This record gives sequence, C-alpha cells and structure tokens, in this order.
Amino acid sequence: QVQLVESGGGSVQAGGSLRLSCAASGITYSTYCIGWFRQAPGKGREGVARIGSAGSTSYADSVKGRFTISRDNAKHTLYLQMNSLKPEDTAMYYCATDFRFCMLPTILSAGYWGQGTQVTVSS
Repeated sequence: QVQLVESGGGSVQAGGSLRLSCAASGITYSTYCIGWFRQAPGKGREGVARIGSAGSTSYADSVKGRFTISRDNAKHTLYLQMNSLKPEDTAMYYCATDFRFCMLPTILSAGYWGQGTQVTVSS
C-alpha cells in the first residue's frame, strides 16, 4: 500500500521560508519520479516541482529561483525548501508520485498523493 505523508506546513510572513517533507512508503522509492503540486482556495491544481529518480529537477515558472526540491533515497523522504515566500504561494501542498513521463504537468493526474500540508503566507 502506497503512503505519502506530508509535513512542515505552517503560517509565515512574506519573505519567510518553510521546508516541507514527504515520507513515502509502499514503493521502491529510489526508482520513482516524485514531486509536489498545490491547490489554493477556489483555484485549480498547479504542479510546483518534480525530481526524477536520477535527481533531475523541474519547476513551475512561478517558483523558479525560490523553491528547491530534493530527495533522500535512504530515508524515503522528499523535501521542498521554500524561500522568499509570497502571499500567492498560500495553498495546500501535496506530495505525489506515479505520473507519466516524469513531466511536471502530468503530476496533476498522479496515481498517488498524500493528504496535504497547508502553507499560509501573510503580507
């Protein structure tokens, strides 16, 4: 049974930082492409970042230069370091895996995702 458990969300002021974590189980973690998507209230889902099994990364234009995705295969854990946060980053953030071709747009139809962690950025 695949499980993805996110943590690390919270409330920060604009310009602040947060580090999200996602603990994965039930998959051969090191072989999977994995990433993050978010959903703000009243808006659609947006792919944020993804990392391939070999460590290649890609980001949404809205977060490039501010967010960094990384993975620890020994700990079966995914991270998202978020710096210079803006109010428009406010959303529920989800960890997801099993999406086609390891392409960021396809994360929106991922086979597995977690329960999410809330990020709120105040101005």
